[in-house]
Amino acid sequence: MELTIAHWLYLIGTCLIIVTMLFRQNVVVPAILFSFLIGWIYNGSFLMGLQAIFNASLTAAGELFHIFLIIAIMTALLQSLKSIGADEQMVIPFQKVMKNGHLSFWILVIVTYSLSLFFWPAPAVPLIGALLIPVAIKAGLPPIGAAVAISLAGHGMALSSDFVLQVAPALTASTSGIEAAAVADRAFILSLISGLIALSIAYFMIRKSIKRPSKQNVVEWENTSDNDINLNTDDTKIITGKHSKLFAILVPTSFLVIVFCVVFATFSDLLPAIEDGAGAALIGGVAVLLLIAISLFRDYRNTLKEVSNHIVKGFVFAFKVMGLVIPIAGFFFMGSGDFSGSILGINDPDKAPAFLFDLVEASQHAIPDNVFITGFGILLLGMISGLDGSGFSALPLIGSLSDSFAVAAGIDPATLAAIGQMGAIWVGGGTLVAWSPIIAIAGFAKINVLDLVRKSFIPVIIALTVTTIIGLLLL
Repeated sequence: MELTIAHWLYLIGTCLIIVTMLFRQNVVVPAILFSFLIGWIYNGSFLMGLQAIFNASLTAAGELFHIFLIIAIMTALLQSLKSIGADEQMVIPFQKVMKNGHLSFWILVIVTYSLSLFFWPAPAVPLIGALLIPVAIKAGLPPIGAAVAISLAGHGMALSSDFVLQVAPALTASTSGIEAAAVADRAFILSLISGLIALSIAYFMIRKSIKRPSKQNVVEWENTSDNDINLNTDDTKIITGKHSKLFAILVPTSFLVIVFCVVFATFSDLLPAIEDGAGAALIGGVAVLLLIAISLFRDYRNTLKEVSNHIVKGFVFAFKVMGLVIPIAGFFFMGSGDFSGSILGINDPDKAPAFLFDLVEASQHAIPDNVFITGFGILLLGMISGLDGSGFSALPLIGSLSDSFAVAAGIDPATLAAIGQMGAIWVGGGTLVAWSPIIAIAGFAKINVLDLVRKSFIPVIIALTVTTIIGLLLL
């Protein structure tokens, strides 16, 4: 594959965005400018460059809208629960366990990892965000600490092995002679090592900011955010009664039923199979019905108005805190062959460029036949491929490269493929890119998603480095 000027512009733009992010600056402007330049240079038309800015954001908005929607719906549900005082009653059982911020951090890790193993982190986050983040904050854990715990445990440790559903290992092994089961086994071991290292480092980084348990922690968290949004129901009279306790039990029970349904559908034939993404759709649908039911019980005469108000507030919150992600994601979607055609105005999908894929493929020849250089080379290629915000798109390439490099370097092919899978999913699956599903975690924690990425950077990089060394030496 011959690299063009557009390829090099994409590489420069990617590096500039990463550096800008590390310096704690906003990366929207660099993303927009390089989307324009690449569209202009690739098509040779200034007007097409201008169109690329709009098309990139439009494509990203379409791909990410399901995340915005679940944030809006769950936020609306939380507001309705507060209006009847059910939110406080709902978290009483958790308060008995999550007694302080230190315990809360590790409980969030265990719950997130357990749920994410069975039906991926994206559907699990709304449950954990709605039910456990407020409890953890009341116990003294800072919002950024809660977000980091959920992100690293779900989108990092659980998703990087994908040991239960095994979609990732199957993709990694699909274009090679490596067995998917072998990749899954080694990825599971490496994911546990990397997860424990990253989470331990993250815990020690935030432990000094953990406060004493207090209801005031939640009050301060609800009244302030990076985006100056106040979604409290202070202007609405709270009406409590028997229905408050009813919904305090019904809401978490409903979500737990969904969890069990997904698990049974995955491991037995008693229930029909639930397709990818259906778990989040089930959660969203149930949340909307619960929202309507709560409003009916609270004040049936104003149900239509209250439901509409809660949903509007939910969408305002979702787009206010996550809207800046769209142009950034648009730039990185441009690097994928699946989306670049619609962004650059190319009607034939077979002719759409894959800038990121081409750059990764072109760099494979620079990897010498040395155990550690090969291992870290595959890790780096995996991490770069994950910058598209997926983590899964380049796994077949990682598998084929691992199969071809392993013999010459004297490494087990399955181990090398698992290392590449770690890099791709830890980065692209959602711990180090702000244009991935972790925007939902940041939304529920009411923090800036870029701050979440920055806080996760050092723990993840150290964890992947140590894990790669352990994998090359022992597996």
